[in-house]
Amino acid sequence: MQTTKKIICRRDPGLAANDFPADLHPVLARIYAARNVRGTEELDRSLERLHHPDLLKGIDTAIGLLATAVKTDKHILIVADFDTDGATSCALAVRALTAMGAKHVSYVVPDRFRFGYGLTPEIVAIAAQRSPDLLITVDNGISSVDGVRAAHAAGMSVLITDHHLPGDTLPDAEAIVNPNQAGDRFPSKYLAGVGVIFYVMLALRAHLREVGRFSGSGLPEPNLAKLLDLVALGTVADLVPLDHNNRILVLQGLQRINQGAACAGIQALLHVAGRNTSSITAADLGFFIAPRLNAAGRLEDMSFGIECLLADSKSTALTMAQRLDTLNHERRAIEADMQAQAIEAVKTLSLENEVLPKGICLFNPDWHQGIVGLVASRIKDRVHRPVIAFARATDNELKGSARSVPGLHIRDALDAIAARHPDLLRRFGGHAMAAGLTLDPEKLHEFRLAFDEEAARHLSEEDLQGKILSDGELAPEDLSLELASLLRAAGPWGQAFPEPVFDGLFEIVNRRVVGQHHLKMALRCRDHNKVINAIAFRQAPDGVAPDWSHARAAYKLDINQYRGSRSLQLIIEHLEPVSSPT
Repeated sequence: MQTTKKIICRRDPGLAANDFPADLHPVLARIYAARNVRGTEELDRSLERLHHPDLLKGIDTAIGLLATAVKTDKHILIVADFDTDGATSCALAVRALTAMGAKHVSYVVPDRFRFGYGLTPEIVAIAAQRSPDLLITVDNGISSVDGVRAAHAAGMSVLITDHHLPGDTLPDAEAIVNPNQAGDRFPSKYLAGVGVIFYVMLALRAHLREVGRFSGSGLPEPNLAKLLDLVALGTVADLVPLDHNNRILVLQGLQRINQGAACAGIQALLHVAGRNTSSITAADLGFFIAPRLNAAGRLEDMSFGIECLLADSKSTALTMAQRLDTLNHERRAIEADMQAQAIEAVKTLSLENEVLPKGICLFNPDWHQGIVGLVASRIKDRVHRPVIAFARATDNELKGSARSVPGLHIRDALDAIAARHPDLLRRFGGHAMAAGLTLDPEKLHEFRLAFDEEAARHLSEEDLQGKILSDGELAPEDLSLELASLLRAAGPWGQAFPEPVFDGLFEIVNRRVVGQHHLKMALRCRDHNKVINAIAFRQAPDGVAPDWSHARAAYKLDINQYRGSRSLQLIIEHLEPVSSPT
C-alpha cells in the first residue's frame, strides 16, 4: 500500500507579535504564539470571557418561541442527531428546559439506517404522532427545507439550532440560531451543536429571569454551568476548532468533571473506560468517552446514549454505560475488518494507477454504513489525502462519509461538484474536514472521477505530504515533570489548537516490544546523561523492535501515573533512524 512518508516540520513561533506575562514559561509562550494566541486576554479561560448570546442572529425570536412554550406548557419535542454532539445537545436541552419549568419535553432521534440525517419529512411524520407544538432541532436542521415545510403542514412550529454550514436556501423556520448563517455577528463561528443550544438556553434563562419567572413562582433559577460537562464532551467529540471561546467552554466542563460534578452518565462512561475521574483531559473525552456514545448511534439507536446522559441514578447510568462499552467493542471489531478491506482496496488502486488519486473513493457492498466514517478517517491518516468511504444504504442509494486534509474544504468541494454535475449528488452537508453525502450506485464511478478532479484543483504534492508539526526542541532541563504538568494545565488541546509536539535526537539505551505492537524505550538526551522513559504506540507492527542506536523522535510530554507515583514519559508520535548522534 502506498503510504505517505512523514516529515517533521517546525512551527513558526512568531514571538514578536505577542504580549504575554513576564512570568509565563518561555516554552509555553512559544507554544501559545505558534497557535496565534496574541496576549494575556486570550489566556483568560474564565466564564466571564465568553461571547454574549445577544450576538447570535435570531436569538430574540428563538427566545420568544421558547418562553411562550415554557410559560403556556406547550409540548416541546427535541429532534436530535445520532452522534455525540447530537446526544449531548439533546440531553442538555432536555435538562435545561425542564429546570426552567417546561413540563412537556421529549425527544426523537432519527434512525440513521432508515431516515438518515436531520429533520426529514419522514421524521416529522414520526414526531407528529406525539402531537408536539414546537420542534427544536439540535445539531441539525439548517438544510431541512422539506422537513420544516412538512412540520408546518402538520401544525408545528420549528426552531432550528445548528452549526453546520448553510446552503443557498434556508428552511422557512420560525427561528434559526446558527453562528454560520449570513449576517450573524457572533465572533466564534466554531461552536459545536451543543455549544449553540447551550447559548440558546443561557439567553432563555436571562429572559425568564427578567420577566420574574424564578422570583415570582418559587422555581429555583437553574445553574446552567452544571451542564458544561455535556458542552465539553460534545465540543471535543465533534472536532470543532478550539478557538478561545470553545477553549473556555471545554476547560470549564473539564474542571467540573474532575471535581466529581459531572452527570451520572459521564461518570459511568469514564468508569467503564478505566479513566481516572480526577485528571480527565480533552483527549480522554475524545478517545474514550465519545466512541462509546457514538457506538450506539453507529450500531443501534442513539436514544440509548441520550438516556445514559439523562440518567440521574448512578446504578442506572452504570448499567447503560456497560452496554455502550459492549457496543463499542462490537464496533471496533467491525471497523477492524472494514479497515483491512479498505487497505487492500487502496493497494489495488496503487497497482492500477501507479500513484494514488488525490481524492480517494472506496466502496464495499458489505460495509456497515455506521462505520464508514471511521474507515475514511483511518485511511486518510495513512495516505494523507481526502477519502470518502461508501456503504450501501438501500438497493438504490449509497451513503458516503468523507474525511479531508488541510488544503481541501470537503463541504465546499462537494458543493463545487454538485454545481458542475447537477444530477450527480442527491444530498450532502458537513464541515471543512468532514462531510456526508448520498448518491445513486450507478453514479459512483462518475463521482469518483469528479472527486479526484476537484481534489486535484486544490491539493499540491506538498499538501499530500504527511507532516508532523513540531514546537521545536526542548533543552534537557525542560524534559521535566514540571513542564509536563504545566502543559497539561495550559490546554485544553484539540482541533486547531493541537497538543504540543517536540522533536529531538536521542540515543536508544534499550527497547522492547510490549502489547505485541508497541515499543517501550529508554532514551538518552543528546549531549546529556539524562535518560527518559518513552513509549511508541503501534510502531512495532511486526512485533520486532528496530535495532537503531540513535533516532530522531517527535514526541509529547506525558505524565505516567502508577500506584500513586508520577513520572515523566515521552509519547512518541514519530521515530526515524539517524546515522550519527550529531
